Amino acid sequence: MNALIITIHVIACVTLVVLVLLQSGKEGMGVIFGGGGGSLFGATGAGGLLGKLTAGAATVFFLTSMVFTYISTQQHVAPKESIVIDMPVTQIPATQDAAPAAPAEQPAAPEQKQ
Repeated sequence: MNALIITIHVIACVTLVVLVLLQSGKEGMGVIFGGGGGSLFGATGAGGLLGKLTAGAATVFFLTSMVFTYISTQQHVAPKESIVIDMPVTQIPATQDAAPAAPAEQPAAPEQKQ
């Protein structure tokens, strides 16, 4: 089931990216970056068809995202009891030989004359 949802989701993602890139934008700042060229579908464009296909791909993307999120949360149900509470605590006694060494004093920096 997960493999099917992931496959549909990836196909919807690729389709959505391609459909968005096929659409011609309004001639604003996109002209600077090379977006002022001709359209693939002619001067009038295919706004109606591409718009509907993009909306359909976005709907499939949204639905597969929600279904996959629901399924993945149902598989990872939290346990009823914590295993940390049931574990015994073991303490290792500290030895006297392992005392930390005192930090050495650093010499003061000489004062600079101005």
